[in-house]
Amino acid sequence: MLDNKILVMLPTYNERENVEIMCKKIAALGIPIDILFVDDNSPDGTGILLKQLAEKTPQIYIIERPGKLGIGSAHIDGIRWAYSHKYSYLVTMDCDFTHSPENIPVLLKYTKEFDVIVGSRHLLEDSLNGWNFGRKFLTLAGHFLTTNLLNMPYDATGAFRLYRIDRIPSEVFDLVSSKGYAFFFESLAILNLKRFRIKEIPIMLPPRTYGHSKMKLRDMIQCLVIMFKMSFFIRFKKQKYSARINRQ
Repeated sequence: MLDNKILVMLPTYNERENVEIMCKKIAALGIPIDILFVDDNSPDGTGILLKQLAEKTPQIYIIERPGKLGIGSAHIDGIRWAYSHKYSYLVTMDCDFTHSPENIPVLLKYTKEFDVIVGSRHLLEDSLNGWNFGRKFLTLAGHFLTTNLLNMPYDATGAFRLYRIDRIPSEVFDLVSSKGYAFFFESLAILNLKRFRIKEIPIMLPPRTYGHSKMKLRDMIQCLVIMFKMSFFIRFKKQKYSARINRQ
């Protein structure tokens, strides 16, 4: 049993059909876990339902935001909240069940030896079975680019992670500039450059059963621009990412 505080953070936008089921699945793990939802004023009433759930369950917390401010900024807000409330372990995941709550204990198994544990879609050959060609292509292309441009072998574009935030200074996340999907590879690249210990675990992703993908063409273009900029700085101005903070 872990003695330190565990928080699971889930950004939401139009996830009304999922949030209650997700809470029940996390509670069924039998681990003392708090849950933080970061809701971007979902028009489907997700925020209203979350308030009702929080009234009945003291382990549920909500950050209410005025609108869609970007998935990266939602993660940053959740991470700051976790630091301010003195959690030791922060798990981040999607609320549409592409990330299985049953994998949370697997992430927790490696917290003694590693600072960041990443759920990887690339360690098993059949982890993307059932996905359509377009989603498979984007996922594999993203992995190819982050591996070759950012010099890290990890699944850097996924949200299913555990951070030992009691070991990672909060200032490390202040180096992340992206407010959108690029947050995922930018944050992991910075953690990798800072030599935090990163571990991957294999995960299986089911076909998208709940909700739908929210990534748009402009998000993809923005990710590519940021990725190429980061690649340049990593190769020629690496100190930009490493000089400001001394690792604890």
